[in-house]
Amino acid sequence: MDTANNKVLLSMEDISVSFYTHRGIVKAVRHLNLKINKGDTLALVGESGCGKSVTAHTINQLIPIPPGKIESGKVIFEGRDLLKLSDKEIASLRGERISMIFQEPMTSLNPVFKIGDQIADVFMTHQDIKREEALAKTVRLLEMVKIPAPERRIKDYPHQLSGGMRQRVMIAMALASPEPGLLIADEPTTALDVTIQAQILRLIADLKRDINMSVLLITHDMGVVAETADRVIVMYAGRKMEEANVYSLFDNPVHPYTQGLLNSLPSNEKYTDSNRLEAINGTIPDLLTIGDECPFENRCPHAMPICREPFPSETKIDDDHSVWCHFVEGKDASPSSKLVYDQGRE
Repeated sequence: MDTANNKVLLSMEDISVSFYTHRGIVKAVRHLNLKINKGDTLALVGESGCGKSVTAHTINQLIPIPPGKIESGKVIFEGRDLLKLSDKEIASLRGERISMIFQEPMTSLNPVFKIGDQIADVFMTHQDIKREEALAKTVRLLEMVKIPAPERRIKDYPHQLSGGMRQRVMIAMALASPEPGLLIADEPTTALDVTIQAQILRLIADLKRDINMSVLLITHDMGVVAETADRVIVMYAGRKMEEANVYSLFDNPVHPYTQGLLNSLPSNEKYTDSNRLEAINGTIPDLLTIGDECPFENRCPHAMPICREPFPSETKIDDDHSVWCHFVEGKDASPSSKLVYDQGRE
């Protein structure tokens, strides 16, 4: 867990994002704080709809306004608040210092242009070079992401490539910049088979190491988190519920929601009735009507009357592990005490 001189590359401070719809106001992200150190991988995890992608799109100012609105907060990248930049200034950062792998490559790639032309456009936009040179750089980039016969593949359209190869093209496009400082990977292995998933994750890890790049990884796959992340933030219904380094989170999950996510993972043990996978009961609350209480209260096996009060403040488990939960406030939450939730299970 090397944190390249521990320098903060990106910080988000008190970010709240809402969407104003004909049915009402959807509170997608609420009072979120996070930091990404240079050279680190931070994973945002949680169920669909918890605010992961909205958080990522806030960084690049890709939130559609309207209906979206950034209600409060700052996004500090390399000392500048991105939310105060002009459209021209933020456009110059996209693809140059901040790159993004979008969730679905088939819809992110333009179906009527060849992949070589689409990647070359990024080079020409940010490096002011001619098309021939841009295509030569594109071939080298496709070699880097391990696409076979790149000289031939640059003439292919997206529909002529497999899902794994399209995902590699998206990674290549994200890296077609002079110095990508931050790579935002939004579900980079969605809809890929396990073999291709492993190759994509290995590729991102290699590129991160080779060019000292930071990664914001958005996923609901805890296996991917365990393999690639340095730090983890668990989100639920727009709120940050738990944050820790990856080892602490898996060894000592404290929030009931984090426990539920990890308990739903299959293990190497032979399946029996006693070790069957657990499910989190209930449903995600309606973000149109959600209040200031803990959003997990209606599904939590340890819910108490106080959980219907305003959202809890941070409780430190140790120097590198925090949780936002009334159940642990004022309790001995050190790792040596194991999970305080064990008391509630007895």
